[in-house]
Amino acid sequence: MKSLTLILIISILSLVSYGQVNDSTQVAQVQKTKLDRSKIYYGGYVTMNFSRDYSVVGAQPMVAYKLTPKLSTGVQVTYEYINYKDFDDYSGSNYGASVFSRYRFTPRLYGHAEFQLMSYKWLYSDGDNRKTAPMLYLGGGFSQPISRNTWFTAQVLFDVLNHENSPYKDWEPYFSVGVGVGF
Repeated sequence: MKSLTLILIISILSLVSYGQVNDSTQVAQVQKTKLDRSKIYYGGYVTMNFSRDYSVVGAQPMVAYKLTPKLSTGVQVTYEYINYKDFDDYSGSNYGASVFSRYRFTPRLYGHAEFQLMSYKWLYSDGDNRKTAPMLYLGGGFSQPISRNTWFTAQVLFDVLNHENSPYKDWEPYFSVGVGVGF
């Protein structure tokens, strides 16, 4: 959570410093670096897993910015509701946030790096059953256009930190599919 706090502080300081620019030359320079809305894209993932033992329903909305035609960076938040049926309907929520970067090798293939901090509610634990896990995902994906401003993505990532609180085993792949929308 310290990383998220640092990002929030930097963003606020950037906005404050923008409001304090008085010199007309500086104002012109700041205006030249305005955010190009055509480089912003949105997307996300929906998680649904239903089995005999448990159910998971979640969402991962994201927003990103194209720094160059091949390189983009963004943020994503995650929320999951989990219900274990064999344990008297034991349920809980997992939540967190991440920052990521993607590099397009081709128009459809990309490399992906992401730092995520998640808070998990563990079924089997002593004392406090909420654990925080930092994860560093590395991997890649495939992007297929659906229409002019919409595309389908599929990616496979690996948590290379392998923190003790991570829900993934060493080098266990994390598969996801989703939809992106650009405006």
